[in-house]
Amino acid sequence: MKLDKYTTRVVIDRVYPEIDGGRFPIKRVVGEKVVVEADVFADGHDSLFAILLYRKSTDPVWVEVPMTFLVNDRWRASFFVNECAPYRFTLMGMIDAFQTWRKDLKKRLDAGQDLSIELRIGADLIEDAAGRASPLDSPGLQEWAGSLRSGAVSEASKVEIALSEDLSLLMTRYINRDRAVVYPRELEVRVDRERARFGSWYEMFPRSCALVPGKHGTFADCERRLPYVSAMGFDVVYFPPIHPIGGTRRKGKNNVPFAADGDPGTPWAIGSKKGGHKAVNPELGTLEDFRNFMSRAADYDIEVALDLAFNCSPDHPYVKEHPEWFSWRPDGTIQYAENPPKKYEDIYPLNFDTPNWEALWEELKSVVMFWIEQGVRIFRVDNPHTKPFGFWEWLISGVKEDYPEVIFLSEAFTRPKIMYRLAKLGFTQSYTYFAWRVSKSEFIDYFTELTRTEVREFFRPSLWTNTPDILIHYLQTGGRPAFMIRLVLAATLGANYGIYGPAYELQVNQPRQAGSEEYLDSEKYEIKHWEIERPDSLKDFITQVNLARRQNAALQSDWSLRFHRIDNDQVLAYSKSTADLSNVVLVVVNLDTCHTQSGWVELPLAELGLPENEPYQVHDILNESHYTWKGSWNYIELNPRTYPAHIFRLPSRARPGEPVRNPGMRKQEAGEAAE
Repeated sequence: MKLDKYTTRVVIDRVYPEIDGGRFPIKRVVGEKVVVEADVFADGHDSLFAILLYRKSTDPVWVEVPMTFLVNDRWRASFFVNECAPYRFTLMGMIDAFQTWRKDLKKRLDAGQDLSIELRIGADLIEDAAGRASPLDSPGLQEWAGSLRSGAVSEASKVEIALSEDLSLLMTRYINRDRAVVYPRELEVRVDRERARFGSWYEMFPRSCALVPGKHGTFADCERRLPYVSAMGFDVVYFPPIHPIGGTRRKGKNNVPFAADGDPGTPWAIGSKKGGHKAVNPELGTLEDFRNFMSRAADYDIEVALDLAFNCSPDHPYVKEHPEWFSWRPDGTIQYAENPPKKYEDIYPLNFDTPNWEALWEELKSVVMFWIEQGVRIFRVDNPHTKPFGFWEWLISGVKEDYPEVIFLSEAFTRPKIMYRLAKLGFTQSYTYFAWRVSKSEFIDYFTELTRTEVREFFRPSLWTNTPDILIHYLQTGGRPAFMIRLVLAATLGANYGIYGPAYELQVNQPRQAGSEEYLDSEKYEIKHWEIERPDSLKDFITQVNLARRQNAALQSDWSLRFHRIDNDQVLAYSKSTADLSNVVLVVVNLDTCHTQSGWVELPLAELGLPENEPYQVHDILNESHYTWKGSWNYIELNPRTYPAHIFRLPSRARPGEPVRNPGMRKQEAGEAAE
């Protein structure tokens, strides 16, 4: 029987971060740090040495980082990922004979014991290391070993040599690794570009961008809309499907089963005689027009995201060319999409259980590659949870081998474990349950899960105030304050957020029927003419919020999110900060759309870099006001009809030359506004 596996003494356990035993990668963005911890221990009382090993996946050589002992056999080290490429890391642990000897030598010295034999043992250890050392370091180690053996050197001098830091560093460099233990798994880091961590998305239907009411919009019309979107501070424009729309069983306004003359149908019913997923709806323009639009968007530092919806209308070329890719009913018809009692007769779902699945997978991947070749680098993926997990893992990993900069957003409003699985297997970002979190406790519980647990290692949240499918009850009933509140929450709780506009800034809030989250006269089924310059638009407020996001690095990531105590269940307080505390932002939001709410917010001063016993000034970015606070507790009062939220920039100390206000003034001003 082989005994090798029983003779290893070092144990490496509870490695973090490690997702499902190393089955899936963790996620980072270029320039971010990967902090690794593990339990490293052995039998007995020997000293240990632990190393973090990392490399870019294509590099053959590991970079070594010594780990630092924390407490209770826990060790830590870190490294930075500097390229948009996959990285790998693992760990190594070993007995450190020299440090064990050095530690015991100190004890014997303190106890006044004879050290002659111990010094000879140390000399042997040093001489052994000299045999492993470089030609530059070996002579010095040999000299030290000789000194410990020499009768001409005093014991005090020998002890000084043995305990010197220079010797300790060299002995660590040339530690004996013959019986080192390497963690059995190489763990992966999937590294994305910065847009994966931080982005402000604006969804709009290109067919509704025409200047003339009732006219079908074009990509040229969308170009004219770009200054409007850019001025509000959005950096991603997301289009629903831009492909030809089927005519068979086309839905009419408000999703009625039969279309009237001129009804454009839903863009998600993809495919007609004019083409399928690799074609552009000719009413929008040509493929060249689309490329021109992307080029013009780039002039405004805006990226274009396309909807990746693997749906087919009955008129899609796939239906005739590959009938085996669909599910056939006993009556000889193709099964259309259903979510009982809802019926989508204008859409045929693809059958991923087809015997010809390999050809189907390859064709769908070719769709993605086609649009990448046109310049698209961001895809919002429609209902990925209705397709096989393996398909997405295969497709995304294959795409990223050649185009690591591509971003995939998962639109999976489904069960938590399925959402998380999709994130683990490759989706860059994920829609969340933000839309349906409305109470203070719901926000705290949910976002603590997203930012303070293992979930944050693989799940990048994207918070959406609304979508063409989702008009939450809070927006239906809360009026203008509700739209302002939800915007601030989405834009500051999450580094990635989006709105469906112009419905959002124009505060469209009429549901199709009571209890429904569907819009009345939904843009999914008709062309809208938006009066984007309406005086009651929230565009100026949105601009303020997006400017705050751009000017404050603290709001451009998620992990620093901390909730703070405030003695009112209708007021939510939280902060974000950069690692060096050079930028700290405190957000306080009144969740009540109807009534002024107030309370005392408690701040952990040292944690936020604030002075303990001095006044400090806070700057409200939304209304350009400054207030002087002191201590941990300060008073907040918010009127939803004026400004239902504060976005405060916190300094480490009061900045001279700025206006100083008594914190009680805010209470008085808010009261006057309410009256």
